[in-house]
Amino acid sequence: MNQQEFLQNLETEIKIAKLSPYTLRNYLDSNKKLFNYSKKQPSEIEQQDIKNFLANKMDIQSSSSTILFLAAIKFSFTSLLQKDPTAGIKRPKNEKKIPLVLTKDEIQQLVKATKTTKSNLILQLLYSSGLRVSEIVNLKPIDLDFNENIGWVREGKGKKDRMFIISKRLSKKLEKFLMKHQDYTYLFSKTNPLTTRNIQKIVQLTSKKAGIEKSVHPHTLRHSFATHLLENGVDIRKIQVLLGHSSLTTTQIYAHVSSAELKKIDSPLDSL
Repeated sequence: MNQQEFLQNLETEIKIAKLSPYTLRNYLDSNKKLFNYSKKQPSEIEQQDIKNFLANKMDIQSSSSTILFLAAIKFSFTSLLQKDPTAGIKRPKNEKKIPLVLTKDEIQQLVKATKTTKSNLILQLLYSSGLRVSEIVNLKPIDLDFNENIGWVREGKGKKDRMFIISKRLSKKLEKFLMKHQDYTYLFSKTNPLTTRNIQKIVQLTSKKAGIEKSVHPHTLRHSFATHLLENGVDIRKIQVLLGHSSLTTTQIYAHVSSAELKKIDSPLDSL
C-alpha cells in the first residue's frame, strides 16, 4: 500500500467510524506531514520515525498538538496496517491553560459592532448557548423550540444529542428571522451549512471593529458563557451538561477563571 492508497483508505475508515469532518482533516494532514518528513512508505514507518518527526517538526507545538498527532497516527496505522508505531512513545501532559474570557461589557461591544442581522444572531447564539462553532453551523430550524427557549444539538461531540438554552430575548429574534427565511434548510443558510471558517471570520472581524484588543475566536464566547454562568451562581455540574463535557474535570477549569465572586469575599482576618 503506497502513501496515496493509505490516505484514500484512511478517509474511508474515518467515514465508516463516523468521526467528525475536523477529525478527518486532522488525521489526513497528520499522516501527510509524517510521510513528507520520513520519505517512507506506510509499511516502512517505525517508532523512531515518529520520534524523529516529533523532535524536529513539533518542537514548538503545544502538548495538545502532539497528543492529537499521536492519536491520528495510532488510529491510522492500527486501522490499516494492524500495527502501532506510536506504542511506547510517552505522551506529554496536556497543558491546562486558563481560557480567555470576555467581560460582559466586551460582549455588548461585540454584539453592537455586527454589520448584519445574521452576524448579530450568530454572535448572540454563540454566547447565549455556549455552542461549539461546529455545532452552530449544523443547526436546523427544526432543532429549536421557541416556546421552551431551548434547542438540540443532534449528534454533537461524542455522537450525543444535547439540549442547550436560548436567551428569551434572542429566541424571539431567531423566530422572527426564520419567518423571513422559511426556505432555509439550516438555521443560518439556505442549502449548505455555513463553514466554521465563515463564523471564525465573522467573530474576528467584528471583534476588531469593536476595538477589543483580546484575540477573540468563537470558542472565546463559549468560554465566556460558562464563566459568566459560574459567576452568576449556576452549579458547575449544570454548566457541565450545557457544555456537553463528559467529565466534570474539563468544566472545572472555569472555576479558576471565575474570580469575580472570590474577590468579594472578606478575609477572616478583617473580621477580628
